[in-house]
Amino acid sequence: MNADQGLFVPLVLGVLEGLTEFLPVSSTGHLLLAGHFFGLTQPATFIVLIQLGAILAIVTIYFAKLAQLIGDALRGKAYAWQFAGSVLLACIPAIIAGVLLRDFIQGALWESPMTICVSLVVGGIVLLLVDRMPKRETYDDIYHFPWHLALIIGLFQMLSLIPGVSRSGSTVVGAMLFGASKRSAAEFTFFVALPIMVGAFGYDLYKSRDLIDTSIALNVAVGFAAAFVVGAIVVRYLLAFVSNYGFAPFAWWRILVGGAGIVALLTMH
Repeated sequence: MNADQGLFVPLVLGVLEGLTEFLPVSSTGHLLLAGHFFGLTQPATFIVLIQLGAILAIVTIYFAKLAQLIGDALRGKAYAWQFAGSVLLACIPAIIAGVLLRDFIQGALWESPMTICVSLVVGGIVLLLVDRMPKRETYDDIYHFPWHLALIIGLFQMLSLIPGVSRSGSTVVGAMLFGASKRSAAEFTFFVALPIMVGAFGYDLYKSRDLIDTSIALNVAVGFAAAFVVGAIVVRYLLAFVSNYGFAPFAWWRILVGGAGIVALLTMH
């Protein structure tokens, strides 16, 4: 980022992160495409670190539920421990793959806008098909998701390491294909996001500790604040929106953005 751009770029990217992190549209894909097509760039570390704002948005909106879960777990209630185990189980595959493939992902994949655009389109088509597919909703209570469903969701989440696939999109598709209702699939992704994003934040902060100076720290702070405010608004209203309209609007958005990106890339060369 050029110095004369001031804090405009981190502010815009923070808003974009907050808007897209919890929607099945790929926040990382949108941020990287914003950099490629519009010059709204920041270091790779910035993209990971501002996700902390989105994490705190979940904590803020779900504070009462999280406090109750922790309290019930401390009192030895089985459902709370089962739910915590399911969330952690859903995180393990992506955490392992993310650590092992971090350099490749943030190198070859993040630097390929065509990969991102194709992933957006393909993921949009899959999401649209799954959203319209007739299915029996066996699981509607996230606190009682069976462990095999949590593991399946975790395996699907590994696909989100490809930019453009979407973490929430992959987990939603996996959950719905194996019997979860639309609302419960979306809500479970919120809780799975907490350990995943905290882990990614901490690991990337450690790996990039020598690259963070005063200037990028200010940019991260601005992006963080914007991601927090916008992310909280999205989390607050997303479940009601999904219950009423499903995931089709997000699927069409993915197809539109990815298709436009492919056309632009093909005509630019």
